[in-house]
Amino acid sequence: MIDFSKIKNVHFIGIGGIGMSAIARMFLHEGKKVSGSDRAASEITEALQKEGAKISIGEQRVGEIPKGTELIIYSAALPVAEADFLAKIKKLPIPSLSYSEALGEISKGKRTIAVSGTHGKTTVTAMIATILIDAGLSPSAIIGSVLLREKSNFVAGKSDWLVVEADEYRRSFLSLSPAILVMTNIDRDHLDYFKDMQDIQSAYAELAAKIQKQGAIVTDFSDDNIGPAVKVARAPLLDYASVAADGLKLKFPGAHNISNAKAALAVADFLDIPREVALQSLNNFQGTWRRFEHLGETASGALVYDDYAHNPQKIQALLAGVREKFPKKRVIAIFQPHLYSRTKTLLKEFAVSFHDADVVILAPIFPAREAPDPTISHEILAERIRQETGREVTTLSSFSDIAIYVQKIAKKGYIILTLGAGDIYKVGDILVK
Repeated sequence: MIDFSKIKNVHFIGIGGIGMSAIARMFLHEGKKVSGSDRAASEITEALQKEGAKISIGEQRVGEIPKGTELIIYSAALPVAEADFLAKIKKLPIPSLSYSEALGEISKGKRTIAVSGTHGKTTVTAMIATILIDAGLSPSAIIGSVLLREKSNFVAGKSDWLVVEADEYRRSFLSLSPAILVMTNIDRDHLDYFKDMQDIQSAYAELAAKIQKQGAIVTDFSDDNIGPAVKVARAPLLDYASVAADGLKLKFPGAHNISNAKAALAVADFLDIPREVALQSLNNFQGTWRRFEHLGETASGALVYDDYAHNPQKIQALLAGVREKFPKKRVIAIFQPHLYSRTKTLLKEFAVSFHDADVVILAPIFPAREAPDPTISHEILAERIRQETGREVTTLSSFSDIAIYVQKIAKKGYIILTLGAGDIYKVGDILVK
């Protein structure tokens, strides 16, 4: 166990990651010296530099770790992308932790509310944190996106409440020991790591078993995959699907966001937060970065939105919500597939998820932590979308080409959506500028 209170100098490898940057911000808030590295500059790294972090960009080397560093925290993607680099770090006489291990240490001694699930966990985490803030409980929060109201992915609270997003990838959420666990849903994802649905469920089951009897597991029993994951749970099971949504008037479209809000309401009810306080908080909720975020308009008057949706269910739910909110507008979906393995394994599911788009534009696959796979591409996905939906699909190789193409076809009465977990949001930035 590492006593973070005694550490003054921390180095982050992969500091630009959304979770990593939140912990970096927490340490900066506590007055620690923060340094870090990342392969590419981003809005996040630039913001951290302005907040006091010293960051190097480019190839990450052991020799760039500052003298006097007392702790190294590394990204979850590092073991896959840079195994040799990680091996060198482990040989150093400096303690090192993965992001999930560091988050587990932070949560010790806290009353932790952990939000897990294949879909919706970022939004639910942000909603719960916002409700607790508005209810005067002064929580700390580490969120997988930036709260637009707080303008940060880290909230520094004064109480012992901690709200965190619990990521299932590589079973990283097992580092946590939550008092309250939210399990939004369980679906097929991260199949570059998990063998199958049963393997995924076993990870959630192990997490659910950690919740004590005085805590609670808040979940949705209409999801058929939930049952096996909670059958060994000792804590009370609360079904948020049965929570009444009377008085709920969200600023965001879609049944999936109503479901997210009901999960947050269930947690608020368990904590005895007055319903009127929770409802007002949710109805005023401004959302998070890259979750149906309105970026602006094009010169021709088309509305531009950006969303992190990167798997079939999220895309399908988002497009259905957009159709509900804008029934008379034409929808252009610009999608950047994320990971070769995910695109290949869920090819059919991705193809049918674009049914509610009028026009689909695909960018090349964002590889993230993976090596290239020549057996899958955005062109292959495009052909499958045409077969499954009959939609017009265009593939382009660069963001500038996409922006030029969209500017030619989009006009007033169109909705443009940039979708994906990579850097596709940059297309939206080009379009509105």
